[in-house]
Amino acid sequence: MSMNIFRLAGDMSHVFSIIVLLLRLRVVKNAAGISVRTHELYLLVFVTRYLDLFTTFYSLYNSFMKVLYIFTTALVIYTIKVKEPIASTYDRAQDSFLHWKFGVAPCFIIASITQLFQTGFSINIMDLLWTFSIYLESIAILPQLIVLQRYREVENLTGNYVFFMGAYRFLYILNW
Repeated sequence: MSMNIFRLAGDMSHVFSIIVLLLRLRVVKNAAGISVRTHELYLLVFVTRYLDLFTTFYSLYNSFMKVLYIFTTALVIYTIKVKEPIASTYDRAQDSFLHWKFGVAPCFIIASITQLFQTGFSINIMDLLWTFSIYLESIAILPQLIVLQRYREVENLTGNYVFFMGAYRFLYILNW
């Protein structure tokens, strides 16, 4: 698997966005304006996309980044849902996007249809989950954007987090 400057910059932007978010949670001790549902979607994206960790070794860098993305995304979810005083500041009413119904289910259906047509009606589960993760990642940020729209006022660190997540996606598009 080759490495280019866009992939490296995209990875660093993603890591930086996670650091900014974890720093924000730790310093402010407040989850206002943060969508756990976005992070649940990203965790599902990473777990389904990176199943090849168990079957194929590409490089130490690649494996490390995959594990880092899974671990830090799970850490964000844990911090917001369980760790006090942050958990008590999470506003479920503002983070109400029905991500399983309008995110996961449609993406899985579309991925299944895509795989059926691409493979001539024989489905490889690893390919299906990878395709699903691609579709799901394209909409995973929606719950966060909806939360930001509802709050109307965006804190600097939250805005920086969203910016670096967008930069990560943009740089990965250039990588392809």
